[in-house]
Order: sequence, then C-alpha cells, then structure tokens
Amino acid sequence: MSSTSSERVLVVPASELDRLGRFQGFHADAERYLSVLLTPELMSYRPRSEVEDDPSWKQIIPYVVLRAGDAVFSYTRGKSQGEARLHRLRSLGVGGHVDEADAEGRCGREAYDTAMRRELDEEVDIRSRGTMKLAGLINDDSTPVGSVHLGVVHIYDLENPLVAPREAGLADSRFVPVADLASAREEFETWSRFCIDDLLGSR
Repeated sequence: MSSTSSERVLVVPASELDRLGRFQGFHADAERYLSVLLTPELMSYRPRSEVEDDPSWKQIIPYVVLRAGDAVFSYTRGKSQGEARLHRLRSLGVGGHVDEADAEGRCGREAYDTAMRRELDEEVDIRSRGTMKLAGLINDDSTPVGSVHLGVVHIYDLENPLVAPREAGLADSRFVPVADLASAREEFETWSRFCIDDLLGSR
C-alpha cells in the first residue's frame, strides 16, 4: 500500500449520510445505506492527507470482526497501523482504508469488496474456512478520527481460531471469549466498544 502522504482513499460525501439519516454508534441496517453510498455516482478517491481532517467527506473503512465460536480475534494497534490516533488501543476490527490502487481505480460495490478482501489478506493469515456477512455500520462523530470515517462492519465466522497477524502493528493478538469483553471494554477503541455493546452483546 502507498504511503499516507500519497495514498488516495475511498470517500463519499458526508451530506449523503445526512440525507439517508445520520446516526451515532452502531446501525444494523447497513444495506440501506450502502446500496446508495457505494455507487459510482457518489464514490470517489481523494488524497488521504486532504480528507483526514475534513468531515465533509466520510472515508469508508471495512471493519472485519473475526469470530470462532464464542471468541473473537483481538489485538493492540501498533505504530505501523495507519491511524496514529488509535495507537496503543485494543481493537476487534481488521481492515483499513479502501485504497484506489487496491480497487484498481474502479467505483462501485465490487470495487469495495475487492479492496476489503485484499486489505484483510494483507493484515492477517487466516487458516480456517469460514463465512462472512455484512453486520452493520459504525458512525462516531464524537471524536476527530470518527468524524471523518464510516465503518462497514463484517462478521467473519471461522470454523477454527486459526489466525495470525501479517503485520507488526497487530500486536498481542489473540482470540478472546466474548463473555470477557465487557469487563475489558475501556481498553478498546470506540468502534470496538460499539461492537461489544450492540453487536456481540446480543449473542
């Protein structure tokens, strides 16, 4: 992936989120939003350096939660992870920006899916069969980093907990029982807290 200074990432106008109904936190009806947002007419690639502090654009972020039975993959974000504002926090989500190069410059749902899969393969080595499903969206306008990103949450249910990090930025990685997440909630980044409260807590 290109450096942050030259990277061009997928964005959509934040005004479209307002038109569809802006929300705070986790929203389960992702398809209603993505069927509109992930269309060529609204998708574009812009320099990441320009949009990181511009809330008029929402950067689309695949956020994949790896689950095996009653445990989920967790790690601590290290310095090699692209978003400096999240370093040293624990996370349940694997993924990142949809890069123009990963998507081969194309727009549309297929381009998003291709880039998401490549991002996942870049960050972790998954040695188990599994099925992935779209689980919801996360929007958090309460923080500077959240105000410029929109998370697309996927649940990847694996037959076995066989996952290893490919990047040093995924430190102290391990599968954690879902039942133990509530007591460790404050260690996690905001997006993971939404998943703990509104997605995994319903199991």
